[in-house]
Amino acid sequence: MHRHDDQKYSHDNLNKEDKGDFPAAFRQFHHHHHHRHHHERFLQHYTYFRYLRPVGIAFTFVILYLAFYWGGNKEIGILFVTLLAVKEIIHFFFMWRLEKNIFKPMINLKQGLDEVTKGNYTIKVKNELSSDLGIVIDAFNEMTEKLYENENLQMEYEENRKALIANISHDLKTPITAIQGYVEALMDSSITSKENQTKYLKTIHHNAIYVNKLIDDLFLFAKLDMQKLEFQYQCTKIRSFMDDLIAEYRFDFSERNIQFYYDVLLEESVQVDLDGKRFHQAINNILNNAIQYGPTVGLSIEVTVYQQKDAVCIDIKDNGPGIPKEKLPFVFDRFYRIHRERPKETAGTGLGLAITKELIEAHGGKIILSSNLNQGSCFSIQLPICQKNDGEIVQ
Repeated sequence: MHRHDDQKYSHDNLNKEDKGDFPAAFRQFHHHHHHRHHHERFLQHYTYFRYLRPVGIAFTFVILYLAFYWGGNKEIGILFVTLLAVKEIIHFFFMWRLEKNIFKPMINLKQGLDEVTKGNYTIKVKNELSSDLGIVIDAFNEMTEKLYENENLQMEYEENRKALIANISHDLKTPITAIQGYVEALMDSSITSKENQTKYLKTIHHNAIYVNKLIDDLFLFAKLDMQKLEFQYQCTKIRSFMDDLIAEYRFDFSERNIQFYYDVLLEESVQVDLDGKRFHQAINNILNNAIQYGPTVGLSIEVTVYQQKDAVCIDIKDNGPGIPKEKLPFVFDRFYRIHRERPKETAGTGLGLAITKELIEAHGGKIILSSNLNQGSCFSIQLPICQKNDGEIVQ
């Protein structure tokens, strides 16, 4: 009794759960069945016109000829057969054109649509028509091409996402592990030397700074990648802006015994659309990159500002170790490090130049890197000249 009730209860619940989904599933099945039925009817008509129609024509010829032959008037019979033959030849030519320009292209288009539903976006339908159907086929081929491109972009995005997660995990785990190890060592009562304690605390502090910098860079890059970072552009006199920016670095470079050269070949009135804070960050990343990878003694940095047609150019050169040609295309990639053997304290987060590229492009500009091994590197920034009034806010 209880088992019967349980089965009835389960059956009722199943009906209730499936009740909402059943009409939708039925409509989908009905639509598919209706579409398939029409397609089968189209193929039946096409088969009739292609194969049964000639048989019917030949049969008509035979009947007409025999009717007039048995009636004793062969000439009239031949005349009617000839007229019918001419008519059928014209009809045959019309049907041949119809098959070539309508039936076959529609069948090819249907086969192409079937391939697309299977996920094959490389399919192309051959098109030799200039009619409206030809326009539809061209549109179909363009659609499949865009679908294929979107699929590749989606796959590339997924691969980049996996690589980004792996890089983030690696770059965070290393300093956090170091922090954990040194904290445990300090907690151990065996570490009594004041010198060792200070050394361990400095290492912990340095790794904490690195983690904080990495998180900041990740947050900034994520907002740039999603185009959610807000910019406050203003028409700015680039010469005055660069003079003020470079003045901030002169003292620091002097303290580090870095030879620094700054040259401006630009009129005072030339302006560009700038978000000062973001552009300052882009320049800072390039200069820090030169310091991190340059020689510890004898480092030289040269900044030149000049105009080239309708663009302002800023060249930042150094006499560092340079970059091999095979590695140049990857310099602006996320987490890419040219010298992977370097320790973390000199290697940076691996996001600085990627962020710089995004910031420059957000200003409508571009950045180009030229470098030769053992001959230094040159980052060339190009920004479009602003035609608006000085200080005008650009939306």
